[in-house]
Amino acid sequence: MVGTIGSLHPGEPDFREHLGRLYKNPLFRGIRFGYLWGRNVADSIKDPECIADLKELAAAGLSMDSVGQAQLLTDLVQISDRVPELRIIIDHLPNTQPPEAGEARDRYNQAFRELGKRPQVYVKVSEIFHRVDESGKRVGTGGRIPHDLGFYRTTLERIWDVFGADRLLFASDWTTSEPMGTFAETIGIVREFFTAKGSDAAEKFFWKNSVKAYRWVNRRPDQPHLM
Repeated sequence: MVGTIGSLHPGEPDFREHLGRLYKNPLFRGIRFGYLWGRNVADSIKDPECIADLKELAAAGLSMDSVGQAQLLTDLVQISDRVPELRIIIDHLPNTQPPEAGEARDRYNQAFRELGKRPQVYVKVSEIFHRVDESGKRVGTGGRIPHDLGFYRTTLERIWDVFGADRLLFASDWTTSEPMGTFAETIGIVREFFTAKGSDAAEKFFWKNSVKAYRWVNRRPDQPHLM
């Protein structure tokens, strides 16, 4: 184990107290802040205290994981604008479903491209599998779950084109992923995709980029290949 992410909520009165305490542990690498547990990022970032806390997080050299649906990307652009030194990791991006059309889709695409320009923003390639009906349209329940790379290639290529080899990270989402596919199936999809991009790209994806995103420390100096 090289690190863990904490459940601290920027903007709450005790945030900095807990941050100061957890910061002393070298395994503590950041927080997860998103549309989770009834939280609303868009509302939270209107609070100056929330932004001030995120600045403290960045000053400590820690990162922020974030998860949500389409709205999240525009929120993250705002956070990145106001706290440009903060390293942001977007969780489960392949599972995010863009709005179907109109201004909402335009805003999503613009935010997606803008985040791709920012070197401190990373993406976890996880939650790839989803359910589809007979026509291939995504559905919430029923249908089937494709496990072949061909079905997901367009989504993965789009993320690759925008974020490139240096800012994509492997994540399995295990054990939550089990109803959608086995661990072996999850590994198989991304191994096939990233190996085809070259050995350097695959090595960055499977571990090297995580060092840049989280700044975790090698706790096994007898194994220098871990760095």
